[in-house]
Amino acid sequence: MIVLEPGISVVIPVYNSESTLSELIPRLQAVLDEIGKPFELILVNDGSRDASWAVLCQEAQNRPYVRAIDLMRNYGQHNALLCGIREAKYDVLITMDDDLQNPPEEIPRLLEKLDEGCDVVYGTPAIRQHQLWRNLASEMTKYALRVALGEDVAYKASAFRAFRTHIREAFSAYRSSYVSIDVLLTWGAKSFAAVTVRLDPRPTGASNYTIGKLAAHTLNLVTGFSTLPMRLASIVGFAFTIFGFVILVYVVGRVILQGSSVPGFPFLASVIAIFAGVQLFCLGIMGEYIARMHFRMMERPPYAVKDEIRRDG
Repeated sequence: MIVLEPGISVVIPVYNSESTLSELIPRLQAVLDEIGKPFELILVNDGSRDASWAVLCQEAQNRPYVRAIDLMRNYGQHNALLCGIREAKYDVLITMDDDLQNPPEEIPRLLEKLDEGCDVVYGTPAIRQHQLWRNLASEMTKYALRVALGEDVAYKASAFRAFRTHIREAFSAYRSSYVSIDVLLTWGAKSFAAVTVRLDPRPTGASNYTIGKLAAHTLNLVTGFSTLPMRLASIVGFAFTIFGFVILVYVVGRVILQGSSVPGFPFLASVIAIFAGVQLFCLGIMGEYIARMHFRMMERPPYAVKDEIRRDG
């Protein structure tokens, strides 16, 4: 186990953010200087297609507290976070987005709550500034996270977090390509909390989390970290078995009581279609689990580092 130094590590996944980095880093420095503890900024470039890596290289060469890590391709926000979390050297860790919607000036509020004895503290925005469909997709993801976590605080989860770095020991051996930092934190954390923080408008660009990506992340949560879909498939299968038995009783009873069978091809076709659909639904759920088992057996890593820049070499 690595001995952690007292201080603050800030981990930020970077994706196509060259326009915000030049403002984000100085603001973070001003806040962390005021706190008065040693600190480092670990910025992980997650396959950006703009000049983000060039900006990170320059910042890392000019500022001794900045470490820039370049991943081989775009692995996803949570995978990039996992990379940065494993590189942190201080005993308190902050994660946040790179788009300036999480104000660095709110970090002291998270740290104050963490000092009360919590293991993980989320910065929950009072008002989410997204379109209706985006908010609905986010709520769907939070429900899936609630299923995976088994914690009510899942509804307050956000990318703006503070937690104790030693928690990462609980998932130090995790190697699956399907990553959810919030779920992994539950493997080592005992107490969760949330504080309401300010959410600033995005100065440039739009969110990289489309409804498709949120839906994929939701699917990964419920099939990668929960057995609920398998239980749902069992319940649905059992329910339709009873439904089929009821239909059988109805058909046989009609023959016995009325001397005639149920007429019509539409009735038969409808019943067959219903049962075929249920079977395919259950097979699809099992297929998702088998696919994840397949990728875990391949030991495909959650990320691969291409380069790292820091002023000490």
